[in-house]
Amino acid sequence: MFKSTIPVYMINGFLESGKTEFIKYTLEQPYFRIRGTTLLIVCEEGESEYDATMLKKTGTVMELIEDEEDFTLDALEYLTGRHKPDRIIIEFNGMWNPKNIVLPKNWKLEQQITTINAASFPMYYTNMKSLVSEHVRNSEMIIFNRCDGVDDLASYKRNIKAVNAKAEIIFEDKDGEINVSLDEELPFDLNADIIQLDNTGYAIWYIDIMDNMERYEGKTIEFIATVGKPSQFPEGYFVPGRMAMTCCADDMAFIGFACKYKDAAGLTEGDWVKVRAVIHNEMFVGYRGVGPVLTALNVSICKEPKVPVIDFSNL
Repeated sequence: MFKSTIPVYMINGFLESGKTEFIKYTLEQPYFRIRGTTLLIVCEEGESEYDATMLKKTGTVMELIEDEEDFTLDALEYLTGRHKPDRIIIEFNGMWNPKNIVLPKNWKLEQQITTINAASFPMYYTNMKSLVSEHVRNSEMIIFNRCDGVDDLASYKRNIKAVNAKAEIIFEDKDGEINVSLDEELPFDLNADIIQLDNTGYAIWYIDIMDNMERYEGKTIEFIATVGKPSQFPEGYFVPGRMAMTCCADDMAFIGFACKYKDAAGLTEGDWVKVRAVIHNEMFVGYRGVGPVLTALNVSICKEPKVPVIDFSNL
């Protein structure tokens, strides 16, 4: 009999991004040494290898799946029956698309982490932007390693946040973790009575507020947006947002936050409006938790801007 639910930890990233070193470090940590068998599925072999002694010591069995066509539901179910694991780690191949994965029903994806070699990130992001985006889109944590000598780490943070605003991003050099802030990159004046957001400003604000809500608490902002009216939102709320291209023309998303407005019922979805609002961090049913909620001071119909779509890929 298979276990009812098996936790799965997926570690993805391109070749030589540090996946193997991260997994070896994790396996040897006391918090990960629990009873039972760990099944480690390796989908590509890099320069770093797994030591047989370490695998035995940590109760880990390793299986290699080198070809994408062999990473099938039948193959994964076979490995479940063969090893009866209590947990599974997948070292995913960086050239495979994560959205094509189909896992057995009793495998629960507990966490997805992406490792990135900071030195080679610009090359991959320029030439394989769609694939990079798929790797980071559903990852809870993004780890940039080998950051020594890289000057513009803030742009890396913007690139990732454009695709996955909720991801925790960690930067590491040879001395350990380093702090990378967008403070000096803000294209607007945080101390202005009314913070005016153009296209670039809106994009940076949307990215930054997810990590630094405290700096926007009580601030007044003004921007042009389209009206979104999610069906699950309570009466008296709408979403003033923008269509954004996070990767390519085929990868578009509507981004914005809930806005409290007494005349929200009179707005038509898709209308262009200029919004002036105050920001507060509040519990909101549409978020299923706490998040940025705008309280409109003024909403007026306006013309569509010359550039209606915000291009996050060029931030």
